[in-house]
Amino acid sequence: MISTIIITFSIIVIVLHFYFLILEMFLWTRPRTRKAFGIKDEAFAEETKVLAANQGLYNGFLAAGLLFFSFIEKNIIAVQFFLICVITAGIYGTYSTKKIKLFIVQAGPAIICLIFIRILLSTI
Repeated sequence: MISTIIITFSIIVIVLHFYFLILEMFLWTRPRTRKAFGIKDEAFAEETKVLAANQGLYNGFLAAGLLFFSFIEKNIIAVQFFLICVITAGIYGTYSTKKIKLFIVQAGPAIICLIFIRILLSTI
């Protein structure tokens, strides 16, 4: 049961971060993406396109690390490290943007996954 929850939330975090990569690297200036990130000014989106792409790349690294260590290498310590990185990014993003929704979407699934990993490890 706990293993299923961990796998489910790992997949959610991985998919979300690959989705963030796509939005930030390839779709940043599109109206739906601008709306999702609260960017009203099209010119501002154009000006920040390179910064957003860099941010997207880092989200991709988080997703790739979680994917690799969750399902290929199966290293629970590395998985926890990447989840903590995701949570830290969610905390900083929420602090810097003052948008609690960012914390819920980005860090929430990672926190749930990390809690269940810790529960699982404490029962072994």
